[in-house]
Amino acid sequence: MELSRVMERLEGGDQDSALRALQLHNIENSQRFLFDVEEREQRRKLGKMVMKFLERDLQPACQLACLGTVRILSRDKTNLRPFTTRGAMRSLAKHAGIEYCEERVDGMPDLDVIVEALKCLCNVVFNSPAAQEISAESRMVVGLSERVKLYNEKNLTHDIKFFDCRLLFLFTALRVDIRKQLGHELRGVSLLTDALESTLSVRWSDTYEVVTDDRDGIPLAREQTDCAMEILKVLFNITFDLNKREVDEEDAVLYRHLVAILRHCLLVEADGEDRTEELHSHTVNLLGNLPLMCLDVLLTPKVQLGSVEYLGMNMDAVNLLLDFLEKRLDRGHKLKETLTPALNLLIESARAHRETRKFLRTRVLPPLRDVQTRPEEGNLLRNKLVRLMTHIDTDVKHCAAELLFVLCKESVARFVKYTGYGNAAGLLAARGLMGGRRAEGTYSEDEDTDTEEYKEAKPNINPVTGRVEERAVNPMDGMTDEQKEYEAMKLFNMFDKLSRY
Repeated sequence: MELSRVMERLEGGDQDSALRALQLHNIENSQRFLFDVEEREQRRKLGKMVMKFLERDLQPACQLACLGTVRILSRDKTNLRPFTTRGAMRSLAKHAGIEYCEERVDGMPDLDVIVEALKCLCNVVFNSPAAQEISAESRMVVGLSERVKLYNEKNLTHDIKFFDCRLLFLFTALRVDIRKQLGHELRGVSLLTDALESTLSVRWSDTYEVVTDDRDGIPLAREQTDCAMEILKVLFNITFDLNKREVDEEDAVLYRHLVAILRHCLLVEADGEDRTEELHSHTVNLLGNLPLMCLDVLLTPKVQLGSVEYLGMNMDAVNLLLDFLEKRLDRGHKLKETLTPALNLLIESARAHRETRKFLRTRVLPPLRDVQTRPEEGNLLRNKLVRLMTHIDTDVKHCAAELLFVLCKESVARFVKYTGYGNAAGLLAARGLMGGRRAEGTYSEDEDTDTEEYKEAKPNINPVTGRVEERAVNPMDGMTDEQKEYEAMKLFNMFDKLSRY
């Protein structure tokens, strides 16, 4: 239907006539994401008329049709002014049921209307900087946080929960002040931890131990996974700088509670391999924000039949983190975005927890027996990480080198032994360790881990390449003294030219 005819029906004021026109417009444009420049002015007028029509006392069906039109029109980033005024934002917030913090479920609009209004707000906030300026004043974040407290209520649908969290994610991603408001004033970590626990139907067997063996391989429902990932993204935003701050005992209890739930997120599966990896990715990102002292919860659950045990500790979560890292290594796509969070988490965990470091070493740096191939050649996890040490991206190569260095207890000699001096040179130079002195990390005493094969081959290992190589023939053998002197002068002249030019 032409935009002019839709506007005529709206101007007429008859609800039924406007409803039919809007519904037809929405059906015809439901999949439209590109808009003609020529009709921009008409779309702007239609947007203003629809927002004005929404102020009337309408039936839910007509509210839904108006909001559907707003959702379509708000996809046009160049024509959002009708929806970013203070009045328009308050109207959308009212229909989404989040205008006032004291509002409860009983006073909310029709549930379908709420969902449609939330979709409109997500579009507007994501596409328009102007909406970001209004968002804090509209108290929508307070209203959203109040509704999050009601997530155990049966009359809150999955779609409402999902788009609530999606809108919170957009607010906290785009506005630092809202991030602080939700994180501090509204105690967002506690609030969203409870929401995550409710979404995943978590059951506890101990203080920091979630029951994970009662699902019998049944994956999370798609709705649970969707909501959980949105909550994890919001939590990531509001804890972004948390690991740089000191936490008191009360907060430590809260973060340990959250880590226990995140461990559960690592161990469960979603409906499909890609969605499982996406869930694990958001979990790893959030774990990297949390205080290191609270990550010991990853190891505290009791060892059960089928668990990965090391030094009496449950290493299921750490083992899964390694598998997650190796999958992304093998994929080789967008390494900086996909690898560095997992690498940083393993580095800091290995530094802080002795059991984690020793377990990682058994998996990543087992006793060295193959001394015939270069450290970067092969399909072992060590080989893959050594290859990353010369990656073009600085962050990627630094993280890979740092993980191996920590697993070597920051011993230069051991680091060179496993990686070769050529691969290790970058990190050693950056840390001022080219002379071979030990870094200042706090570790237990070194134990002798050299295998018989390594001890036997050690005199013939080239420290630069990290493998056994045949001794090269001395090029000066057979030269006369005059020839040697000539070559020496030639080399001196080359160095002199290099230093001058």
